[in-house]
Amino acid sequence: MQRWRGLEDIPQDWGRSVVTIGSYDGVHRGHQLIIGRAVERARELGVPSVVVTFDPHPSEVVRPGSHPPLLAPHHRRAELMAEVGVDAVLILPFTAEFSKLSPADFIVKVLVDKLHAKAVIEGPNFRFGHKAAGNVVLLTELGATYDYTVEVIDLFVTGEAGGGQPFSSTLTRRLVSEGDVSGAAEILGRPHRVEGIVVRGAQRGRELGFPTANVETLPHTAIPADGVYAGWLEVAGESMPAAISVGTNPQFDGTERTVEAYAIDRVGLDLYGLHVAVDFLAYVRGMLKFDTIDDLLVAMAGDVKRCSELIAAYDRTH
Repeated sequence: MQRWRGLEDIPQDWGRSVVTIGSYDGVHRGHQLIIGRAVERARELGVPSVVVTFDPHPSEVVRPGSHPPLLAPHHRRAELMAEVGVDAVLILPFTAEFSKLSPADFIVKVLVDKLHAKAVIEGPNFRFGHKAAGNVVLLTELGATYDYTVEVIDLFVTGEAGGGQPFSSTLTRRLVSEGDVSGAAEILGRPHRVEGIVVRGAQRGRELGFPTANVETLPHTAIPADGVYAGWLEVAGESMPAAISVGTNPQFDGTERTVEAYAIDRVGLDLYGLHVAVDFLAYVRGMLKFDTIDDLLVAMAGDVKRCSELIAAYDRTH
């Protein structure tokens, strides 16, 4: 899959293509319907499929300080889109100047002049251009002028997550923030993932017999509520069952929120400086402060046992 950062990265000889535009944070099951249809339509027409997305999130430029927590960084979104079959991803730097493009200018500059769109696939709520003035009606009208067709896909999927609300990035972020990672996984179609570099912490886990990878997460990451979770620690393509702790470490009067993962039954791992991923499968318990270290150790042993059971049950059913 090709990855372009900015319009100038698009090959000069790029021909016609099928395009879909959106933030697509998380590439959840609703997003997958639209992106999957774009891939399918591109194959029908014998041209490549392109996803156009933005960095930073448009809201951060339009309303500074309002950047939402991210469900997936851009490299992860690109990986997920590649799995759906996308041929190219264009990440457009979203600047104040870019935000002032009228809807018509946006269409000409991006879809017509650079990507030579033959078809555009969008959800019903797609908005574009200055002050989000453009919608799918205008997109379709402009298509008659600039020789592309528009197909609107209903991205609204529902399930048990969020009490039956339509699946969305906003709902997923809310569930993650509440610690409902199993609900988030239903929407995403996979466990919620947090990534970062392993840094040196207080090393108390090592002293207690449960050495953890202390993950310095990427900016704006959507981090689950404080608590203990079952999941996986992924390093260099290897996925290891893990007990995960999120919080300030109240047992030792900590103040900084951290994400730490203990790779169950793995000995001698040296992960410092490595980029790792933590996948959250299920919430186990809230963050507690125990009366004694012995009580803490008993609880940690119980957490590891419970995490192992949850992971084993998940593996048996997937």
